[in-house]
Amino acid sequence: MNFTQLHERLRSEIKRSIDRGDLTGTSLAARTGLQPSHISNFLHKKRNLSSSALDRVLEALSMDVDHLIPSREPSHSRGAPGFSDGPVNHVPLVSPTVAANSPLITPSLTLESIEITGMRLEDLRPGLSHVRRNWQRFVALRLSADQALPMSPILRPQSIVIVDRHYISLTPHDPHQPTIYGVTLNGSVVFRYLTLDPRCLILRPHVLKYPVELLEIGDGRSPYQFIVGRVAICISQL
Repeated sequence: MNFTQLHERLRSEIKRSIDRGDLTGTSLAARTGLQPSHISNFLHKKRNLSSSALDRVLEALSMDVDHLIPSREPSHSRGAPGFSDGPVNHVPLVSPTVAANSPLITPSLTLESIEITGMRLEDLRPGLSHVRRNWQRFVALRLSADQALPMSPILRPQSIVIVDRHYISLTPHDPHQPTIYGVTLNGSVVFRYLTLDPRCLILRPHVLKYPVELLEIGDGRSPYQFIVGRVAICISQL
């Protein structure tokens, strides 16, 4: 990928976020410290970004250059994990507190090891933020009824989700389907669709009878501090 292609993919990602209502040119300018006219000219292809401005935009979106590189994800990894011969991944099952706060998962923090066969988790594209470079990428959580029911039937009680803690970008992993995130809320981890407002994260359930919740960000804090990661895999039965 050359520099021009990189800019084109970034423009596309930003425009998708704006079309979904997750972002505005003004809010992006405020996050990056760039002038709104600078952002507008970039989005309308009147100018490209300098390398320093590009870094600021990626950081504001909690993205990395890797996110803009076309995914090499194998097609079979989009669905449920297979159980045929293939790579074997051992993912630590942990508590919600450990998933949200512990960069490295030691044996003492591991409740059990979940085996994923038939795919390479590492091939899943990360939405990597520089603040998570040293975090162990994948953890597993067993869902309680309170965690699962707002996202039913996508998530089910007692199912196990594999959470990609490097993916804290609000740009969808797959533009054709919504992304479910684990988010810290009231001392635990909940699972919702997310939208970013200038002063809060909007947590949307899949089941309409559950309320939409607003998570106030607060001055000096980043919304990405509250995001545990993207739900990469959900396993209903083991």
